[in-house]
Amino acid sequence: MALGKGLSALLDDAQFDYDRELNSNKVLDINLSYIKANPFQPRKNFDESALKELSASIKEHGLIQPIVVLKRSEKDYLLIAGERRMRATKMLGKTQIKAIVLSTAEKNLRELALIENIQRENLNPIELAKSLKELISEHDITQEELASSLKKSRTWVTNTLRLLSLDEKTQKLIEDKKISSGHAKVLVGLSKNDEKMLADSIVGQNLSVRDTEELVKKIKKPKSADELNSGVLKLKNRFKELGFSSTTSGNKITLSFKELKEIDKLLAKLSKV
Repeated sequence: MALGKGLSALLDDAQFDYDRELNSNKVLDINLSYIKANPFQPRKNFDESALKELSASIKEHGLIQPIVVLKRSEKDYLLIAGERRMRATKMLGKTQIKAIVLSTAEKNLRELALIENIQRENLNPIELAKSLKELISEHDITQEELASSLKKSRTWVTNTLRLLSLDEKTQKLIEDKKISSGHAKVLVGLSKNDEKMLADSIVGQNLSVRDTEELVKKIKKPKSADELNSGVLKLKNRFKELGFSSTTSGNKITLSFKELKEIDKLLAKLSKV
């Protein structure tokens, strides 16, 4: 069995078990002290103000959607989904929380956590990129195989992973939601200096994605023109080395010949280059 198909089968099994258990309505009141965080949880950042808002909502309306846990023993449960809900409940000083209890094998923990977060779009772009990178490394698969396993496009996987090429400070701004995923995609591929300048401008001047795209165009255009002009100058010098004079104007170079044998001479020299 190909490794890519192996991951696909693993994800399909995890999804099947996950959906089956969620639909079984096995909701229990679990002591919060018995629940441990999932070490494979892709989400690492939790906005404190948003947690307080959620906590206030739970206080007023109750926990509408139970968390999801994996039972390992009578007093040992592993959190699969709902860490924000669990944290917000703890803020209220409660000792128990309603939870759906899974019996899925522990080997699927990473995949279950990733499925949960992708479905709910709970991950910021950097957390998602890191999770995808871990899956590629752990299962030794290609981006195309991962895309197929996750039912996503190859472009989606590639563009997400490219965010990890950004500077760590830029990645932190994305994690802190100071820079959106739309902004982030525009920054990929710039030099580190240009990336820093653009990132600071996005935050400092509250630039839209369109504004950022226009700035990137301005940054890239002069460099492209300068590189082209430099190339034309190098070509002019090369012609001079070969014994031919030329004139330049911007990105154009002009050679003048008085007789046919000069052209034949140039062609002969170029054929040896």
